[in-house]
Parts: sequence; structure tokens; C-alpha cells
Amino acid sequence: MDYYETLSSALGPSHWWPGETPFEIAVGAILVQNTNWKNVEKAITNLKTNNALTVQGMRNYSINELQDMIKPSGFFRIKSERLLNFLNFLEENSAECVTDLCEFETSQLREMLLSVKGIGPETADSILLYALEKPSFVVDAYTRRIFNRHMLIHEDIDYHELQSFFADVLTEDVQLFNEFHALLVKTAKEWCKKTNPNCEKCPLGKFLQS
Repeated sequence: MDYYETLSSALGPSHWWPGETPFEIAVGAILVQNTNWKNVEKAITNLKTNNALTVQGMRNYSINELQDMIKPSGFFRIKSERLLNFLNFLEENSAECVTDLCEFETSQLREMLLSVKGIGPETADSILLYALEKPSFVVDAYTRRIFNRHMLIHEDIDYHELQSFFADVLTEDVQLFNEFHALLVKTAKEWCKKTNPNCEKCPLGKFLQS
């Protein structure tokens, strides 16, 4: 919590994740795989322009048309299949919209999402936390990089072990999980870069000296 409070004080509120509806957030979580958010924004804009950012709206297009719209996000053939897999998942669970999934308990829903081809742990947790406001902490390469450099975790820690690390030490709270992840992403991009990290100016630099 010292890390969280330090970053919160230095960086302020994050208002993360970008998205106007739960469905848009879920789609964004799938499209952001192996690319950056700027590319996803272009794909999202294309989907919005064509009224394809609802379950039924996306169903109105062929897979080729869908691929053309999401092409800016890269790997568009694979991602179009993953989007359709997600639509099928919603239909199989009688969910007319993403929020209909909220009736399921968090751990059960997480396993259900992970059973969808193309949805891995990070994508599933992003959908849970940001689209459905379920307390599932999202960890990524940024999180691993920061806490490994601070010698709080080992370099080869896997996703589930890293997530458990946070689950064990944090109060289960959606807003806290949301904000903490966003702050870590900001910190990694601004100071704790993959090469040439700027530890002196990083708000977390003081923890390296203590």
C-alpha cells in the first residue's frame, strides 16, 4: 500500500480503462493483445462508425467486414475470430449484453472466460475488472518489471503467481485494483522502462534506496 499511496499522490487519479460501455471495454481488452492502445483506438473508432460496438451490431457484419474494421489493431484475422468466440460465449450464456454475466461469482466467471478460445488470463481479468467491476487484479509485463526491479518478486514469476502476490497483500476492492494497475502502467511507461529506466525521477525510486 505504500507503493500505491506514493504513486497515487504523485500521479493523481487515472480514470482507467478507456471505454464508454462494458462491451466496448471487453472488445478493447481483446483487441489490445500484442499491440498498443493507439492502434486499438483506431479499430474502436471504425467499429463505432459502423455501429458495430454492440453484440447485435457486430453480428450484422461478415467476418471479412469485421477484419477490415479492426485491421489497425494488428493480427486482425486472429482477433476477429476471438471476437466472434466472445460473442458466441455471450450467446451460450444467454447474455444479451456483457453485464448480464455479473450474476456469476467472480472465480466461476473467470474460469468461464478462460475457456473461450483466445482469452487468456490478462484479457479475462481486464474484462472482469474493467467491464464487469469484479475484484480481479490485472497483472502484466509492466507490473512484473517494476516489482522485479524492486526485488519483491522473482524474474520468472508466472501470471497466476504474480496475481496471487497482490491478492494476498491487498484488500479485495474493485476501485483499488483498477487504480493500482493503471498507476503501475503509467509508471512503467514514464520511468521504469524496459531499457534505461529513470529511477532517480521515478516516484518509487525512494523504495530502492530504503
